[in-house]
Amino acid sequence: MTNIGNTDLSVFPLCLGGNVFGWTADRDTSFAVLDAYAEGGGNFVDTADAYSAWVPGNEGGESETIIGEWMAERGNRDSVVIATKVGRQPGAMGLSARNIRVSVEGSLRRLGTDRIDLYYAHADDKDTPLEETLTAFDELVREGKVRHIGASNYGADRLKEALDVSARLGVARYAVLQQPYNLVEREGYEGRLEEVAAREGVSSLPYYGLARGFLSGKYRPGVTVDSARAGGAAPYLKTERGRRVLEALDKVAAAHDAEVAAVALAWLLSRPTVAAPIASARVPEQVPALLAAADLILSPDEVALLDQASA
Repeated sequence: MTNIGNTDLSVFPLCLGGNVFGWTADRDTSFAVLDAYAEGGGNFVDTADAYSAWVPGNEGGESETIIGEWMAERGNRDSVVIATKVGRQPGAMGLSARNIRVSVEGSLRRLGTDRIDLYYAHADDKDTPLEETLTAFDELVREGKVRHIGASNYGADRLKEALDVSARLGVARYAVLQQPYNLVEREGYEGRLEEVAAREGVSSLPYYGLARGFLSGKYRPGVTVDSARAGGAAPYLKTERGRRVLEALDKVAAAHDAEVAAVALAWLLSRPTVAAPIASARVPEQVPALLAAADLILSPDEVALLDQASA
């Protein structure tokens, strides 16, 4: 287990993404995935009130509902760290104090719980003053409805500004950052954003850790993958960088007798600011490779090989 940010949250170093629940995984399959993750030692589940509003017939909240029903049936709420988000659900966009207040009640109801362990601003809202957003979050923390808060999809300047506002007002501060980061998408995080996180003690919990499934290794030349996410993953295969990364992953995976996905996530865990990458599984058979990343220690030479291939 590892602690994230300057919090008391002790989590498994691989966070299970709940974006597929109610989308590519129905209720029964989602339960099976969650069971496999928990039985393997996992305790950290990420979702959002907007998941999965993009599916025809859905309105958002489907993932939270499934997770809440699973916790109720298993009676395991106290052993699971739940992260959810506010600000991107259709009809409840943005980070105004009013929207945060209304949205948290909806999330609590769907999750069937009295508190959210980690509550994210799903995306920066430049139309709402940071003072308003952070004061609203602080009120929820003081009321016990939220334990800690995080920032998702914030740039370096806005993250630093938000942390400064929290310090000036004496209110809750963002403890963690969630942003895209993986072996084929390094530019958005490495540099100033990573520097702010390191300097301010903010833990990175990157999403798209497997680059929309590309870094699972199942996308290969001439191979057709039957997946709703194939359209997002396949383009990486067309780049020289993508092919270099797969070749390096194959080499390291063979040396450890490990799955390619485990190696890709272990590389993220080797980064100094990363506490727990987020990865999702459509079926329970995909879960062991994700869990294995937590125990897979890459040598300095292996990290250098992956760094060079993905540069």
